[in-house]
Amino acid sequence: MARPLVLRKANACWFAHCPSRDQVRISRLVTELVGEDVDPAKIDIASHPYYRAYFQCWNEQRYYEAHDVLEQLWLNTDTVDDDFFKGLIQAAGAFVHLKKNFEHPTHAKHSRRLKPAVRLFLLAEKNLAPYLPVRHALDVAVLLDLLRNAREEIARSDFKINPWSPDTAPRLKLNR
Repeated sequence: MARPLVLRKANACWFAHCPSRDQVRISRLVTELVGEDVDPAKIDIASHPYYRAYFQCWNEQRYYEAHDVLEQLWLNTDTVDDDFFKGLIQAAGAFVHLKKNFEHPTHAKHSRRLKPAVRLFLLAEKNLAPYLPVRHALDVAVLLDLLRNAREEIARSDFKINPWSPDTAPRLKLNR
């Protein structure tokens, strides 16, 4: 059973300790995205504003922000779901690499992002697999298929073809 989330309010944000500038920025981003402050009594992860904001950022192809938002929830939540959060953060990180590669295919740094993306896909798959089939309203099986398919497509192309594009970017949804 997950342990309760204990938070205190600072600068119109809820945190388990004194908030950093990034935490305040992310808290404000979440408030803009989901239209509500974090309720300290809300310990259900599936309805937590930061968790929901992760999926909103993901579906808007804002993978870096998705990573940041969920990282704040993970770091400030005392839970048994550490690997679940790590897996979701790694999945977003992998898509950061794919998006940067798509946007800058000839750039010295960004053109080499497919191998790091595959490494993150593998880590995400490993961390998310124990949470099959569903965790916190997320169909983990669907996400694992998505990650595996992207990873395998990149590997089959000998790390030359990026399967991501704005038009085909994957969307995630929570089952409510």
